[in-house]
Amino acid sequence: MSWLDQWLADPEVVARVDRLELPFNQHGLDPYGIAKADLVRFLSALAWLYRSYFHVRAHGIENVPARGRAMLVGNHSGGVALDGAMVIASMLLEREPPRLAQGMAEKFINLVPFASEWSSRCGQFTGLPEHAARLLEDERLLMVFPEGARGTAKLYWQRRSLVHFGSGFLRLALATKTPIIPFAFLGGGEAIPTVLNLYKLAGLFGMPYLPVTPWIAPLPLPVRLDVYYGEPMIFEGSAREEDAVIERQVDEVKAKIAAMIAAHEEHR
Repeated sequence: MSWLDQWLADPEVVARVDRLELPFNQHGLDPYGIAKADLVRFLSALAWLYRSYFHVRAHGIENVPARGRAMLVGNHSGGVALDGAMVIASMLLEREPPRLAQGMAEKFINLVPFASEWSSRCGQFTGLPEHAARLLEDERLLMVFPEGARGTAKLYWQRRSLVHFGSGFLRLALATKTPIIPFAFLGGGEAIPTVLNLYKLAGLFGMPYLPVTPWIAPLPLPVRLDVYYGEPMIFEGSAREEDAVIERQVDEVKAKIAAMIAAHEEHR
């Protein structure tokens, strides 16, 4: 790293990235192209946001397996992927041993110069089923938001609701025999209170939408955020089950997350 990188690097993040149980080679790269140096840069920034700006509190983190495949499944909240960033930070800073949560990025990231390469070097890949399956087969920790872009597009008064859950994550969990760890992310809608989404303008840039806040730009307020991790949910059956069977299981996960949101909003 350059002297500037070394100056900006968070010492705890450096130590925890060194402890990640990933097969980095002598050049600091793992088989997926994840780079230690880029992780330190990215996670040092997230660590400051996590601790000093949002004062995030993670609850039930012991429910996330210390090792082996698992799928973190939660609600989207806030006009941008603030929730995913804070979940990644919590897994590195709070879990023992530290783990890298790897998410499936929106496909429009590939249209942004340098963003695709940068996100993949930090462990976040385009949301293709084959990528997700391979990560789980390699005993990684996969982060999934079944609401997709519809979830981050929720307006301020919809922030505690859940929109339609896709079913792909459940079929993937069955196919790879992966436990699902439900989580509830609270506070994102207050940090970035979206009052309007610009869809046509966003389409010109290949984006699903552009969120608008009362101060126009989706710059977050320093609101306290909470992440609640629930007990693992293990489903039996085949990934080739009929849609009706899969939808019932998806509804179980959705209902669990909804219950966690409702229960813990009272304590904020």
